[in-house]
Amino acid sequence: MVQYYVSGRLSQHLLWLASLAGVVGLLAARSLVALAPVVGVLAVLANPHLRRHLPCYYRNGAALRAAALVVFLLISGLYTSEMMVWRHEVLRSLTWLAVPLAFTLAVPLTGRQRLAVGALFVLGTSVVGLATVAQYLFDMARANQAIHQGQNLEAATRLFHIPFGMMLALAFFWGLLLRRAPLAGPLLRGALLAAAGAAVVVLHVLAYRTGLLVLYAGLLAYVGWLVSTRHVLLGLGLLAGLALAPWLAYHSLESARQQVDGTVWDVQKYTLDQDINDYSLARRLAAIETAGAVIRQHWLLGVGPANTHAAMQAQYAWRDFGLRPANRIEVHNQYLEALMGGGVLGLGLLLALLCGPLLRAGARRSPAIIVFLFVQATAMLVVDSLSLQIGLNLLVFGYGFLVVAQERNEQLTVSNER
Repeated sequence: MVQYYVSGRLSQHLLWLASLAGVVGLLAARSLVALAPVVGVLAVLANPHLRRHLPCYYRNGAALRAAALVVFLLISGLYTSEMMVWRHEVLRSLTWLAVPLAFTLAVPLTGRQRLAVGALFVLGTSVVGLATVAQYLFDMARANQAIHQGQNLEAATRLFHIPFGMMLALAFFWGLLLRRAPLAGPLLRGALLAAAGAAVVVLHVLAYRTGLLVLYAGLLAYVGWLVSTRHVLLGLGLLAGLALAPWLAYHSLESARQQVDGTVWDVQKYTLDQDINDYSLARRLAAIETAGAVIRQHWLLGVGPANTHAAMQAQYAWRDFGLRPANRIEVHNQYLEALMGGGVLGLGLLLALLCGPLLRAGARRSPAIIVFLFVQATAMLVVDSLSLQIGLNLLVFGYGFLVVAQERNEQLTVSNER
């Protein structure tokens, strides 16, 4: 047992356990999401060389950018009126400290361990997606009617459809990337390719708007990269495929037709100033207009991250768009949410978190990191990711596993070369 600790394997295996628990927690067991950071901290304490590695945390730019979000939230308490909400947000934000700390100071995972975590995410997400499609097929008429009204089917494991759509898009991109890993055998490569294809099918059958948005945005970005690297014919061929796929989905899938028709009807309800109480997208547009009024009044430091709900409701009192109190929703845009809660400074911290890693050449050479940050940044245009617990967990876990860990591995490489 002593040798197990001294060799660093105890720390490494605890970090591996925390990572696997994080993936399972994202997909099915919410309790494991809460326990995973705790196990990660135990992995840090089990590092036999913790004292020597401690300065690595303060040299890890990704970890410090995550910590800056917590520091700003603490400072915002000086001008926060909703103290109970603020204390709750501080408690939720501790994951921004625990997860980067684990991937910075615990003994790093091996290549096989990281592959196992990534494969579990891709395969698990696709399996849950296929199970959800089976539920959809069981009662298509009812599901299609709900989709027409903007009420998408949640995952079979009761996961909210917005983060699940993002996870399906990530499963597609990461599945294609992981199958190219040298450690992946033929069987795993085939399974990852099948899972990536299944994720795309699930997104189209269930007509998840957010998932499809990030999927096609990512593919369009890839087309741009192909053209910029002079692979013009390949890029144009993929672009033609991207144009054809939505057309085929619309004409062959009832769910896709209901989603498109419902979206158009949603927007018309808002623009024509009609009753929008039962229309999801129209209420989001009203929320954006409401948030804009709050931002114009508090553009520098915002109203405080914990005060955004109260500020939105106060603004709704001036103009309610005919919405009943229960339908006066928050703004579904993380950039506007950050600007409203933290002003220019809060938005700057969020952009630093998303864009800061790309200042390093190592991160720019990692397709997995680029895909993850691009998907998160795109999704934040239509969802306030950090307000949803599952959205926060997905962002923090991916950020720690990919961005923080990659910078940590670079530090170890430089240290070993010395």
